[in-house]
Amino acid sequence: MILSDKKILNEIKNRNIVIRPFDKKCLGSNSYDVHLGEWLAVYKDEVLDAKVHNKVNYFRIPEEGHILHPTKLYLGVTQEYTETYKYVPFLEGKSSIGRLGIDIHATAGKGDVGFKNNWTLEISVKQPVKIYAGMPIGQLIYFLVEGEVLTPYNKKASAKYNRKTSKPVESMMWKNF
Repeated sequence: MILSDKKILNEIKNRNIVIRPFDKKCLGSNSYDVHLGEWLAVYKDEVLDAKVHNKVNYFRIPEEGHILHPTKLYLGVTQEYTETYKYVPFLEGKSSIGRLGIDIHATAGKGDVGFKNNWTLEISVKQPVKIYAGMPIGQLIYFLVEGEVLTPYNKKASAKYNRKTSKPVESMMWKNF
């Protein structure tokens, strides 16, 4: 079951969903629009290694925008900080973004109950396209969880993405080895 706009508002009131900043104009019939934050990151090395900590270079998107190129993977971040306690959040790209050839995630569109952070975006493009900080980039959809959650994400010892940050977070796959 996907939450409706009315249910999302009710769950925000009950603090089961937190979205900061929140703007009611961004609430769709069954989703909430999120925006591209000011920070992007690209990996320093051309070849990435899943067994090592691959470092990134951060940069701010200038006011005049930044052109993304098809040969690069960009890590972006949402302006919005979110917390989800009773629902599974899904982040999907907006159709207008897809029609520009922008993918906002490679595989990580689903969050976990207990996720508390800005969302890191795994951005790739089909052709060069200029983007801007603050532009609508995706929409959060909330699914009801069946049954009790034993260990929310923010309480898992193995959770690799719990450090609160407003910058994109690089892959922590290396912690699995």
